[in-house]
Amino acid sequence: MSGTGDVMSADGGERLRRWRMVLGGGEADGTGAVLGGRDAGMDGALGALYGGAGGGRGERSAGLGGSAPNVARWLGDIRTYFPSSVVQVMQRDAIARLGLSTLLLEPEMLEAVEPDVHLVGTLLSLNKAMPETTRETARAVVRKVVEQLEKRLASRTRATLTGALDRSARVSRPRHADIDWNRTIRANLKNYVPEYRTVVPERLIGYGRASQAVKKEVVLCIDQSGSMAASVVYASVFGAVLASMRSIATRLVVFDTAVVDLTDQLDDPVDVLFGTQLGGGTDINRALAYCQSKITRPADTVVVLISDLYEGGIRDEMLKRVAAMKRAGVEFVTLLALSDEGAPAYDREHAAALAALGAPAFACTPDLFPDVMAAALEKRPLPDPRPA
Repeated sequence: MSGTGDVMSADGGERLRRWRMVLGGGEADGTGAVLGGRDAGMDGALGALYGGAGGGRGERSAGLGGSAPNVARWLGDIRTYFPSSVVQVMQRDAIARLGLSTLLLEPEMLEAVEPDVHLVGTLLSLNKAMPETTRETARAVVRKVVEQLEKRLASRTRATLTGALDRSARVSRPRHADIDWNRTIRANLKNYVPEYRTVVPERLIGYGRASQAVKKEVVLCIDQSGSMAASVVYASVFGAVLASMRSIATRLVVFDTAVVDLTDQLDDPVDVLFGTQLGGGTDINRALAYCQSKITRPADTVVVLISDLYEGGIRDEMLKRVAAMKRAGVEFVTLLALSDEGAPAYDREHAAALAALGAPAFACTPDLFPDVMAAALEKRPLPDPRPA
């Protein structure tokens, strides 16, 4: 019996410890548990950010104070106690709840943080205020995130789009040297002639001779208002990947109330990102006017508008431009977000108006983006085009 009691006591103590960690200490939590060692350190790191009740043994104390050393120490603590995914969430909450953005302008602070897409967005929003002493450290942080994203996304994107380009370039009357015999035989198996033990190819399948020539043109038109920060980061990475494919001519345009063409910087997505200016208003109509003026082969062009559609420009003109591009043969895709965050806030009236023009607007995760682009290049229905 004593052995069973010891087990029950141990289980009860563990439950009290966990409740104490959740409730944050003080008389109100009712557990009476006192934390020590690693648990006390974890509790202090959580309390510094999220606060808690005061007045009791082991209670949480709220606040990081205003000093960079305190924040840098706290950043080190949370990386010790929590996994990377939790650290990123806590950093995000610290920036939002405690107004720590300005501290990120100090190099020693940047060296202490766990880099992720949201941190990059914050740094880009501070770009114009960033002193030269911080800029190189900030670029190193951004480059680390960009390289991680490229490693995750580039290979699949190239493979998916190469397949789509090959299928879209397939011709039914190829020259002899351009015949794809494997596909031709599969397509003509029904024409097998037993007495001759051969297939009679009624339909030849092949590819155009200019396999290395530009087959498609893609225009990425990216809203750089503050709410689109994660989308700007992902779109810049994808823009660099697309630009690395010789058969796709890629243009990248960012906009707020002004329009900036960053195409000549696409070989380095970090340069692209530091060429953006997050925040400000939105003039989608002006941005689309610029993109429209650069289209020379409408039937072979895909325009991807990445925006929450909160238009500050002329709404009717914006819709007319989209309609005109579609009539000319342009494939037009509207992404309300390009991020892992799920459903964004967006202008539902504008989304419905675009859908009525045959350009449905929906949120897209980075992992789905290659499939969306492949479908657009092949002029087939987009995968899962459900409104966010």
